[in-house]
Amino acid sequence: MLKRILLVCGVLSSLLYVVIDALAALRYGDYHSYISQAISELGAIGAPTRQLVHPLFIAYGVLLIAFGVGVWTLAGRTRALRVIGTLLVGIAVVGLVTPPMYLRGTGNVSSDLPHIVLTGVIVLFILSSIAFGASLYARSWRLYSFATLVTILVSGAWSGFEATRLAAQQPTPWLGVAERINIGAYLAWVLVLAITLLRAKVSPIRVPSWGLRRPSNIDPSSYSQTSGTGV
Repeated sequence: MLKRILLVCGVLSSLLYVVIDALAALRYGDYHSYISQAISELGAIGAPTRQLVHPLFIAYGVLLIAFGVGVWTLAGRTRALRVIGTLLVGIAVVGLVTPPMYLRGTGNVSSDLPHIVLTGVIVLFILSSIAFGASLYARSWRLYSFATLVTILVSGAWSGFEATRLAAQQPTPWLGVAERINIGAYLAWVLVLAITLLRAKVSPIRVPSWGLRRPSNIDPSSYSQTSGTGV
């Protein structure tokens, strides 16, 4: 039951992130567009929604840590799951200590440098976790994971280009789109991984999601065979 609760935290973390973005954008009177403005601006220093999003992002981090612990404890002898669990915890911890950016037009590259560097560390952890996760299941899952990696890389490059315009105090007509595609692809991958692990955990005899085959590299000792359900 505890392991299932930890895995459910993965589902809740992705859903909570989407809710934070939508709710804060609605509450931020000068937030003009999902298309042109970044999610980070909702929690920026001086933003009217910072007090709203800050505790919610802490809650997101706690949920992601719980999910990472759940993935790690489920791993058994499966190295990929142990690495993914560790990286997910790392993503959450680095996210919790990353300082906010300054409000658009009030900061500069040097003042936002810690935010930029630690965000880069998070992106590296995300890419690594998806790359390790690609080996867990059959062909459909691998293709989905590789497609997610490509989406994150392309949208990340796009976001970086738009971010240079932001640093130069220029309009960023597509920054919001690029960043939301980038983050959304990762959130969707975490959500699908959590659901897939939950299905395998609840019924380990049945073929799980993506499942042309049961993932052979998950340790069978991670499951209870006495009643057909995981513990």
